[in-house]
Amino acid sequence: MLNKNLPKHPFHLVNNSPWPLLSSFSIMIMLMGSIKWFNFKSIYMLMLGMFITMLIIYQWWRDVVRESTFQGLHTSEVVKGLKLGMILFIISEIFFFMSFFWAFFHSSLSPSIEIGSIWPPKNIIPFNPYEIPLLNTIILVSSGATITWAHHSMMNNLKSETLKSVILTIILGIIFSILQWYEYMDSPFTMADSIYGSTFFMSTGFHGIHVMIGTFFILINLMRIYKNHLSCIHHMGFEAASWYWHFVDVVWLFLYISIYWWSTY
Repeated sequence: MLNKNLPKHPFHLVNNSPWPLLSSFSIMIMLMGSIKWFNFKSIYMLMLGMFITMLIIYQWWRDVVRESTFQGLHTSEVVKGLKLGMILFIISEIFFFMSFFWAFFHSSLSPSIEIGSIWPPKNIIPFNPYEIPLLNTIILVSSGATITWAHHSMMNNLKSETLKSVILTIILGIIFSILQWYEYMDSPFTMADSIYGSTFFMSTGFHGIHVMIGTFFILINLMRIYKNHLSCIHHMGFEAASWYWHFVDVVWLFLYISIYWWSTY
C-alpha cells in the first residue's frame, strides 16, 4: 500500500520555519546595538543581538542537519541545488571583495594630490610583507592543503584521517586569526589614516571575519564527522565548507600580493 503523503518529486519543499523572520529581527538588534556602541559606548544591546543571532544559527543549522541526515530529504536533485546556491554565494563574495580591490587600486595606481601624490601616502609606514603577513600566508595556504587532505580522506572513507586533517585545518585557522589580531594591535596606522588605512582595514578586516566564519563552519563539520553524519557519498555540508575555505585562501593571496607586498614597492 503506497503512502499518499509521500511526495511524488525529488525536491524538498521546506516546512514553515520561524528562523528567517527571527534572524531578521536579531540582525536588526545587532545593528541598533552597533549604533549605540559607536555613539554611546554601550555594548549590551550589541551583545544581546549577537547572542540571539548565534542561538538562531544553531537552531537553523540543527533543522538542516535533521532534514539532510535523519529525514533523508536532501536527494541528489536537492544537493545539486545546494551546490549551485553555494557557487552563486561565492561568486557574490568575489564581487564583494572586488569592491575593496577596486578602491585600493583606484587610489594606489593614480595617487591624488590630497595624499601627496605618492603611494603609500605620506607618513604611512606599511607592514613588512616578509614578517607576519608572510607567515599568515604560509599558514593559510597550508590550511588549504589540510582541508583538501580531509576531503580526499572522506571520499576514501578514512574517518580517522579526515578527523585529523579537519582538526589541523581548524588549528591553522585559529592561529591565523590570532596573528591577524596581533598585527592589528601593532599597527603603526589606523583606519582613519587616509585611504590607505581605510582600504587596508576594510579588506583585511572583512577577510578576517570570513576566516572566523569559515573556521566555525569547519568546526561544525568536525562534530558532524565525529557523529557519523557524513559519508563518502553524502557530505555536501563539508564540501561547501571546503569550497568556502579555498575561496578565503585565494582572496588572501590577492590581498597579500597587492596590499602587503606591492604597496611596499
